[in-house]
Amino acid sequence: MRALPLVVLAIALALPAPARQPKPAAPVALSPAPTLTADSETRWVPFDLTPGNQIAFRMTINGRGATAVLDTGVNFTLAASAFAGSIGLKATASGQAAAAIGGALPIAWAPVESVDFGGLSRHGGRIGVADLSALATGTTQPVDVVVGADLLATHALDIDFDNRRFRLLASGRMPFRGTSVALSTAPQTGTFQVDATIGSARLRPLLLDTGDGSTLTVSREAWTTTRLPDVGLTSAYAVGLAGPIETDLVVLPQVRLGTAPARNIEVRIEPPRGYSTLTGTAGRIGNGFLQRYRVLLDPKARRMILSPGKDADRMPLKSTSGLLLSYEGKALRVLHVMRGSPAATDGWRAGERICAIDGAKLPDDYRTNRLGQWPAGTPGRTVRLGLCDGGPERALTLAAFY
Repeated sequence: MRALPLVVLAIALALPAPARQPKPAAPVALSPAPTLTADSETRWVPFDLTPGNQIAFRMTINGRGATAVLDTGVNFTLAASAFAGSIGLKATASGQAAAAIGGALPIAWAPVESVDFGGLSRHGGRIGVADLSALATGTTQPVDVVVGADLLATHALDIDFDNRRFRLLASGRMPFRGTSVALSTAPQTGTFQVDATIGSARLRPLLLDTGDGSTLTVSREAWTTTRLPDVGLTSAYAVGLAGPIETDLVVLPQVRLGTAPARNIEVRIEPPRGYSTLTGTAGRIGNGFLQRYRVLLDPKARRMILSPGKDADRMPLKSTSGLLLSYEGKALRVLHVMRGSPAATDGWRAGERICAIDGAKLPDDYRTNRLGQWPAGTPGRTVRLGLCDGGPERALTLAAFY
């Protein structure tokens, strides 16, 4: 069984409207469109899902190997500052994104010679350069590149989650059968958008965000239109490129995407005037939703195809402890205590550090070890937690609370 992710993460980024864009220090040429090789259809790219539930793979920039995550919620490709420096990318202009999850994100621009992965290549153009922390990108180590919609919007993207691989295809291809959902691109950013129905409310547009590890996130304003009662809500924690945010959390029996009913969906509700509201969207759909399917994203053909995978209707793994944790080298740091949870009742606080579970120190393979399942363990079980500060052990009895 896969370990419960220690923290649920989200990445999204949007440039402001042209009239509001910061003036760059120097003109930056637009990037050319990427092209596909003749054998692109056969060139599957293997990937892993990170602890933050993101698609991690290998690519090259200027012929140099790089670790990357696939992020349709970012309108342009970003390189980490440290990686850009290591391969000699020189920033020629700077600016600031209007909105990223958690705040605003400073951006620089650098010209590149080539970008390649799978059957896709782009020669010339630019990429953004920014500080990409490990926490914000959902990995145990910082990634080098976040691949955005500028490289993905001109072709079809076929993501086979069950077999952990993806490929790029010519637009218009239909490599498998499934339910068709209308897909559009935002006029200013080119990011992907769809509509969904919760209760009797149609939420539009929703950002389709493969860089977001969550399932479905909606704005507080959009949630209000569903007229659903705030029953079963708790709180949760997410981290974006620009910082952390706290959301409400509920699991709904059904959400409809086009004509396709999706069951047992975890929904996060942003605070008033959160990221979605500021960027003119009703929310976003992340990998927690998409990985239930084989997915074809074809923005030029204006459609998304969903074919149910092996776990399409599974119930999401629920916390029974109420502790959202970050694994930090032999210790667990409490990032957030969920509202109404056993941990909240017992007085746990963000920032506390756990070094032992039921008398056992955290092993090197904690993330995949069965010991790491305890935050979502069987209700009624009592877990003994040893704090790193040497204080007395604390007992926490697990319970279903949302």
